[in-house]
Amino acid sequence: MMKKKEFSIPFSGLKQGKHEFDYVVNNEFFESFAYTDFNDADLKLRVLLNKTSTMLEFELASEGVVNVDCDITSEPYEQSISTELELVVKFGDEYNDEDDEILIIPHGEHQVNIAQYVYEMIVLAVPQKRIHPGVLDGTLDSEALKKLEELQPKERKENTKETDPRWDALKKLITDK
Repeated sequence: MMKKKEFSIPFSGLKQGKHEFDYVVNNEFFESFAYTDFNDADLKLRVLLNKTSTMLEFELASEGVVNVDCDITSEPYEQSISTELELVVKFGDEYNDEDDEILIIPHGEHQVNIAQYVYEMIVLAVPQKRIHPGVLDGTLDSEALKKLEELQPKERKENTKETDPRWDALKKLITDK
C-alpha cells in the first residue's frame, strides 16, 4: 500500500502554473493493486500539473517495458509501452470520479492521488492479444509452437471426382451476368 501513497500530489502549497513530477513504476506498484499479469515492469512516468485558481490539469505520460507471457506459447517477453492520459481535477461539494477524464474533489482537499489513473492508463496500454515477437517473425523455437504446428489441420486435397452437372448449370448462372 505504500506505493500508492507516493502518488498523492500535494497541490495546496504549489504556486499557480506548471509543475513537473517524475516517477518510476515497477512491479511492486501493480502488486499493490493485486494485479499479477505482469512478470516485471520498468516504466518511467512523467506528470505535468498545470495549477489554475479553479482547477488542476494533469498530463500523464508513461514509457517503458513490461514483461508479460505470450498468449500462444506462454514464453515471457518484453512488451514496450508508451501511453498518455489527460485528467482534469475540479473542486465541488463531494468526491466524484464517475467521469474518466474529470475528477471532482471536495473544496477542503489539499492533495490528489493519481495512482488509480496511472494503473488504468498502463494496464490499458498493453495489447489485448500478447504475441511474442519471435512468433511473428518465426525466430522463436518453442515446444508449444512445434505442437501447434503438428496439430494444425492438414490441407484438404481437391476433390478429383466429377461434379454434379446440375450444380455446374447453377454455377454458370452466377458467372453469366
